Amino acid sequence: MAEKVYPSKPTPIGAAPANPPFPATKAQLYGANRPAYRPQARRRHRRGWCCSCCIFLTLLVLALLFAAAILAAVVYLLYRPHRPSFAVSALKLSYLNVSQSSSTVISKFDLNVTAKNPNKKLVYYYGPITISVHSDGVDVGEGSFPSFVHGTKNTTLLKTTIASNGGGGAIDAAPLAKLTSDMKSKNGLPLEVKLETKVKAKMGSLKTPKVGIRVTCVGIKVSVPSGNATATASTAGAKCKVDTRVKIWKWTL
Repeated sequence: MAEKVYPSKPTPIGAAPANPPFPATKAQLYGANRPAYRPQARRRHRRGWCCSCCIFLTLLVLALLFAAAILAAVVYLLYRPHRPSFAVSALKLSYLNVSQSSSTVISKFDLNVTAKNPNKKLVYYYGPITISVHSDGVDVGEGSFPSFVHGTKNTTLLKTTIASNGGGGAIDAAPLAKLTSDMKSKNGLPLEVKLETKVKAKMGSLKTPKVGIRVTCVGIKVSVPSGNATATASTAGAKCKVDTRVKIWKWTL
């Protein structure tokens, strides 16, 4: 059969010829339907919230510190608080013996400590006080004072017996040799007395929390007695220093 030939449609007079279709570009294929990039505002919002929180906390801490400073200034102006003072008023050594075989110390002291409260409106409440006597870093005796109330403008005399029965363990060779040498010295045996306790203060109806304190007294010298005699220590040059000891978690400041 003979193929039929269809004539093409004639182009209308005055009409522009139709442009042939062109293949799509890469931009049309891959980016035609892609949404426009818009910056995310969440990160900026979080950063702004963090900055605001930090500023608020900083201002809160500053406000608390400022309030505490004002309160401390008011308390100081109203009560004029002063630290208590301590002094070794008397110390007598009954005996002091060093065992070379066991490297231990056996001793007995009679100790008097004078505590003064110079405040007119401040009362101190002391807990039990532990006492230790050292010579060149060697512990030569231990004892304690009971708890007591230290009234305003009051002077209290504390008396106790300090002793060591050699139960503190063996002493190293170098400190033991130094202690033995000082016991034979004509200048006397240098002693250091340490007191540790916790104290709180009462100002009117206000009571403070308990704070640890350490009293260190140096400048004490005593001669080692022989036989049944008792040696009186020289305390004229003794000086006692009071330090607060604040404990924060595992550290003591």
